[in-house]
Amino acid sequence: MSKPSLDDQEMPLIAHLTELRKRLLHCVIAILVLFGGLFYFSQQIYSLVAAPLRAYLPEGATMIATGVASPFLTPFKLTLMVALFLSMPIILHQIWGFIAPGLYKHEKRIAVPLLISSILLFYAGMAFAYFVVFPIMFGFFASVTPEGVAMMTDIGQYLDFVLTLFFAFGVAFEIPVATFLLIWVGIVDVATLRKSRPYVVVGCFVVGMVLTPPDVFSQTLLAVPMWLLFEAGVLCGSMVKKREQEEAELADEQQSDAGSQPPAPRP
Repeated sequence: MSKPSLDDQEMPLIAHLTELRKRLLHCVIAILVLFGGLFYFSQQIYSLVAAPLRAYLPEGATMIATGVASPFLTPFKLTLMVALFLSMPIILHQIWGFIAPGLYKHEKRIAVPLLISSILLFYAGMAFAYFVVFPIMFGFFASVTPEGVAMMTDIGQYLDFVLTLFFAFGVAFEIPVATFLLIWVGIVDVATLRKSRPYVVVGCFVVGMVLTPPDVFSQTLLAVPMWLLFEAGVLCGSMVKKREQEEAELADEQQSDAGSQPPAPRP
């Protein structure tokens, strides 16, 4: 039997790299197209993102720009990040298109709901931060401002602050997906996760302390949803594992019944 040539060995890798390049190019094009459509509204987008803080500024106070180019660069940066966040479904679809050919049928059946739920949970985390966390947090900051201190936040620092929180809450809301994958793949079982619940709660508060500002309100508002989402992931994982075990037992019973049946009489 002749040995495969060097070209035959390299072609699969080259084909994968070509496919990966095509997928990455589609992602970049999607981000640039969204950015081009949103750039005209960059000032309005920044005003919308800054609304939770501006609502609690003292009367007559405004946000400030300490950098020379900040009035242009800050909305520009925000619009680019918004385009990235809005293109997440397209990016995840391209990732799915790259890895789907290597999955089995039963893996695809689980992967599609996971992909959709990942997108929805990421957006839900960002919405939770904007509509729930920001008003409480900025209201608290405004209430503890010392007398004689004017609360006027730099627009660049504010953008970095809220983008960090958006990303933190978006990633934190992916906990059910991560927990489910750990159970489904078999890295950990449901019983082990349930026994580890006290450590998970402590870990959620530690993550909240690291990813959020140094106040107990924002830390709690991140830690508590993380814990509840962990419980949701454990519940979904246990349900799927139970269903797979029932299907496996049913298949074994059908095999044993088929093996115990006497052969049909010959005509």
